[in-house]
Amino acid sequence: MSTAAVLIGLVPLVPLLLAAGFWLGRRSRRPSDIGTPVEHATFETLHTASLAAPPLRAGLTEEAARKSAKRLRSLLGTDALCLTDRDRVLAWDGVGEHHGERVLEHIGALIAGGRDTAFGDQCGDLDCPLRWAVAVPLTVDDRVLGALVAYAPRESAVLARAAGEVARWVCVQLELAELDRSRTRLIEAEIKALRAQISPHFVFNSLAAIASFVRTDPERARELLLEFADFTRYSFRRHGEFTTLAEELHSIDQYLALVRARFGDRLSVTLQIAPEVLPVALPFLCLQPLVENAVKHGLEGAVKNSRITLSALDAGSEAEVVIEDDGAGMEPERLRRILRGEGGPSTGIGLLNVDERLRQVYGDDYGLRIETGVGAGMKVTVRLPKFRAGVHGS
Repeated sequence: MSTAAVLIGLVPLVPLLLAAGFWLGRRSRRPSDIGTPVEHATFETLHTASLAAPPLRAGLTEEAARKSAKRLRSLLGTDALCLTDRDRVLAWDGVGEHHGERVLEHIGALIAGGRDTAFGDQCGDLDCPLRWAVAVPLTVDDRVLGALVAYAPRESAVLARAAGEVARWVCVQLELAELDRSRTRLIEAEIKALRAQISPHFVFNSLAAIASFVRTDPERARELLLEFADFTRYSFRRHGEFTTLAEELHSIDQYLALVRARFGDRLSVTLQIAPEVLPVALPFLCLQPLVENAVKHGLEGAVKNSRITLSALDAGSEAEVVIEDDGAGMEPERLRRILRGEGGPSTGIGLLNVDERLRQVYGDDYGLRIETGVGAGMKVTVRLPKFRAGVHGS
């Protein structure tokens, strides 16, 4: 989770931290404690919140509720707590679990209207400490997903306020979970767009090139067919948001083998790869579209031979990948329009997609650096941090 997300997630807990600091501070006056009682109480509260957060980042599911309910009850210091969705109790922690059988009856108006509600709930068991409860809606984008219900022996305005703060914090975690899912869907859509860019003409031409060797050079035809199978298997794999530079370069080599089978001596490829950068992780299908773009603009339709150079070199804390062709190039203003998303539905989709994903993963300092001009070819530079939290090759 990013530092910003942690800070955002903790903002709703500030009033609760003050209350917890007073409450826990009075209980924690051991000589071995580090810091003042209030500092110790604040640490305990933040630590408990940090343990409750990861399960909730999966959304309001039964498993997430079960894993976080104990921590949330600890934050409130109440006798029992339950989490519900709109239709059922997801988790109960504490005494008096039989109260959960009718909790949905008490919070029906809350689920419908999204307002806090408090209610008496005596079960007839004289030994049961639960006599009163406060329920707070869990909302994301004005949608009520469920409720947090805290139980106590008696009515408590402090518990009501604290439950509201904890519920707000839970809502922030659920909102972050929604953002995670949206980001995943966006990445999947972007990868689908790149896969759609694999032209049917390329598939047809590759198979035609393979077929042309069946009679004259069966062994080469077999090798090319295996290259084609591996290339398509990698391009359409369904797991992993990230890959390694070694895997991406291997797929590119297979792609270039198929292109060379078609164009023969018209295409010259130079590779310069530093072995120490091969384990570097990067977004899946990040370099391949750039090589395909170099082939398209550097070779197809050209009457002369074309040279493509691909280098992946060690640059200290980064790996620097450069893809260069000596093709037709383009006007810089047209390139700027493409990178602004103004190039049309099928123009430069690979460049735009890769540039956006690099910025999304690494920050704006890591977008594509492109040098081009009419008749001057194109040089694309990609910088990749060797280590970045959350970026791991599959």
